[in-house]
Amino acid sequence: MAEKGPVEAPTVEISRGERERAAERKAIGPLVVHEAIRIEGAEELERPVPALAWSAVAAGLSMGFSLVAEGLLRHGLPDAPWRPLVSRLGYSIGFLVVVLGRQQLFTENTLTVMLPFLDRPTLPTFGRVARLWAVVLAGNVVGALGFAWLCGRGDVFPADVRQVFAQMAREAVAPGFGTLLLRGIYGGWLIALMIWLLPAAENAKLFVVIIVTWLVGVGSFAHAVAGSVEALYLVTSGELSPGAYLGGFLLPAFLGNSIGGVSLVAALNHAQVRAGAARAA
Repeated sequence: MAEKGPVEAPTVEISRGERERAAERKAIGPLVVHEAIRIEGAEELERPVPALAWSAVAAGLSMGFSLVAEGLLRHGLPDAPWRPLVSRLGYSIGFLVVVLGRQQLFTENTLTVMLPFLDRPTLPTFGRVARLWAVVLAGNVVGALGFAWLCGRGDVFPADVRQVFAQMAREAVAPGFGTLLLRGIYGGWLIALMIWLLPAAENAKLFVVIIVTWLVGVGSFAHAVAGSVEALYLVTSGELSPGAYLGGFLLPAFLGNSIGGVSLVAALNHAQVRAGAARAA
C-alpha cells in the first residue's frame, strides 16, 4: 500500500487568513485528547492523599443530588411510560457538580490516571494508581454514606418523597451479581467515554455530561458511586445489611466500572494513539 502523501492544496483560491480559520475549526485529533487527559492524570497521581480524600468525599456527597433530583422528578411526574425518560435527567445533576467542580470520582480515574500508567507501565506508577483508586473509592463511599444518612434520617424531604427514594434504591440493588457486573461494564464504559470527549467539547461540556449520564440512567447501567448513594439509603434505614451492600452491589459495580473504563476506553484509545504515533514516526 502506498504511503499517504501531504494534504493536497485546494483547487480553489483561499487566503492565508481563511486557511487559518479553517485550521481553527478542525476537530482536535486523538493524540491531542490523549495528551490532555494524560497530563491531567499525571497531575492527579502527584496529589497528596489528604487532597484526594477530601475531594473524593465531596464527590460522594455531590453524587447524592442525582438521587434527590431524579426522585423529585419521579415524584412530581405522572405515572406514564415516558416518565423514566424525563426523570432520569435528574440523574445527571450529581455528575454535573462533580465534573464541572473538578471533584474526584472513581469512574473518571479508570481513564485519566490509567493513561500515564499505560504510557509508562512501571511498578511505581502502578502503585500510585492503586493508591489513588483506593483513596478515591473509599472517599466516594464515605461521602455517599453521609448523604444517604442525611436523606434517610432527617426531615428534609416529606415521607412520600422518601418512599420514592427507597423504591429507586430497591431497583438499583435488585439485579444479581452477574447482571450488575455487566451493567457496570456499560456504566464504566460510558463515563470513561464522557471524560474522553470533554477535551474536545469546549463550550459543549455541559451537554456532553448531561447526554452521556442520562443514557447511563435510562439504561439502568450500574455506577459504583451513584448507585452507592441509593444502596446506602437502604443500609441507613436497616432494610439492607452492610455486607449485602458491599458484596451484592459495590463489588460487582466496581469490577464492572473498572473493566469498562480501563479496557474499553483507556486501553483501546491508548492503543490507537500509539499506533498512530508509530506510523507517523
